[in-house]
Amino acid sequence: MKVVTSTFSFKTGGEINFIDITDNVQEIVEKSGIRDGIAVVFAPHATGAIIINENDPSLLEDLSEALERIIPRGAGYKHPINAHSHLRSILMEPSKVFPVIGGSLALGTWQSIIWVEVDTHPRTRKVIVTVLGD
Repeated sequence: MKVVTSTFSFKTGGEINFIDITDNVQEIVEKSGIRDGIAVVFAPHATGAIIINENDPSLLEDLSEALERIIPRGAGYKHPINAHSHLRSILMEPSKVFPVIGGSLALGTWQSIIWVEVDTHPRTRKVIVTVLGD
């Protein structure tokens, strides 16, 4: 079994910001040379998450509004400054696992890999991708 790990970085627009990272991950899968296996996509950050969903602006706006309703900013949290950012990221996962079939991510028709920035200001973020297989 072959294992290839790579990273990529990008800048976010601050709270709440969605960035489609599907092409970045697919490029790493292709460069790995692995035809069949899995790709693990990991966000090494406490205030960012990775989701799989349709990259539709109205749907992402709905998600943004839902996060604000569920965990509102400035609701008297004990953690200073960005408690709501940490709590929002807890609702979403920092990693996802994808099948790799024929050298490509096996995503559904409308599925995209989307970074969700929930921190209070723009950041430079890093994603780690590990591809395992043959």
